[in-house]
Amino acid sequence: MVQLTNQDRALLRVLQEDCRITNQDLAERTGMSTSVCWRRVRALEEAGVISSYVALADPDAADLKFRAIVQVSLARTDTDTVRAFIDEVGQRPEVLQCFAVAGTSDYHLLVMCRDLEEYNRFYDEFLFERSCFGQVSMHLITRTIKSVVKLPV
Repeated sequence: MVQLTNQDRALLRVLQEDCRITNQDLAERTGMSTSVCWRRVRALEEAGVISSYVALADPDAADLKFRAIVQVSLARTDTDTVRAFIDEVGQRPEVLQCFAVAGTSDYHLLVMCRDLEEYNRFYDEFLFERSCFGQVSMHLITRTIKSVVKLPV
């Protein structure tokens, strides 16, 4: 585990806002020299604190109007079933995120599709067809309040 300094936190805050910023601009905004800034960013990458740089797409602009949280309880939780579920869910483009959770269900999936028809295909082909699923419930997302995950650094 890496102990983050105040400078590291400043770098992360800026990079979470704009990961395309130049090293020179990043150094200026965080009060560092360009060489120190570059070394600290590389160290954060090597330590796994910065895991990737991404472009965030707007779901509406990408025509993904149907969004849901799907709660899944597995009928069996043996190693092979869990592994198969994780492998299969990782292959589904409709599933943007999958969380193993404690509580009444085993997993929560963030699912996005173009429309209800596409979601029904996903449900029929994936959720309904698998014998490992015990219970599945869908919660339709009616409005997104906050969607970008930024670490509170």
